[in-house]
Amino acid sequence: MGLLVELQKRIPDGWFLRRLLPAALFVVVAAVGGGQLGQRHWDDLGLARERIAGALRVSGGTSTRAVASLVLYAVAVVAAAFAVPVVARAIGALTSGAWPWWLMPLGRRLTGWRERCWTHPEDIGKEAVRARAAGRTLRADRLDARRARTASTRPSSPTWSGDRLRATEAHVKAGTGLDVASEWPKLLLVVPDTSRTALSDARDAYDAACEALAWSTALTLLGTCWWPAAPAGVLVGLHSWQSLRGAVGRLCRTTEAVFMTQHGEG
Repeated sequence: MGLLVELQKRIPDGWFLRRLLPAALFVVVAAVGGGQLGQRHWDDLGLARERIAGALRVSGGTSTRAVASLVLYAVAVVAAAFAVPVVARAIGALTSGAWPWWLMPLGRRLTGWRERCWTHPEDIGKEAVRARAAGRTLRADRLDARRARTASTRPSSPTWSGDRLRATEAHVKAGTGLDVASEWPKLLLVVPDTSRTALSDARDAYDAACEALAWSTALTLLGTCWWPAAPAGVLVGLHSWQSLRGAVGRLCRTTEAVFMTQHGEG
């Protein structure tokens, strides 16, 4: 117990709550739901309790089998906790529009589809006014929501996040003459602590949303072995996607504000 307390003191809270704890829960769900219950006995709580009790039961002291099971569980948890950030970085690259060369054919198709579906916000607003005048309030509200999240420029990236990030880079370039990608490390060295903290928090929120998408993907895939995990993964994914859009907006606003402020002071 003393070792666990000391370990908890040394592990950052963000890493513990965002990676280690979800990894422990996921491994338990995967082992019990996917490995023991399966699709046939997906709702058999009695069987689940029996299997968990059997795994925790130690007869006559600490047996070799119990220690081996604990070691395997710990290895699986640590492996999942370290694998998720790697997957999250790949998701972050895709959502930001930085697709690898071997995915660019798909990226170009997706960009073309987004261009064909794009409508200028002013046109959407006019359609909303006509819908409201015709008494179609629900459609007007839906169009207003669509207008609010539609960019005023034609899509040039496979994802909404990529367009938003590129628009921020263009605004910073036009207002300061600086390139965000090349000036970012230098900026972190010269800005005040409050600005650095704001940038760090915004970036951390973006990374956390990408990690949540990684967990939702893992839960959805687990649904092939234990179907209740699939709808849970879909719900987590929908929430994570909304969080990602909010995190991208916050990151872009914070980056633009810090660059503009620093350039004005300079």
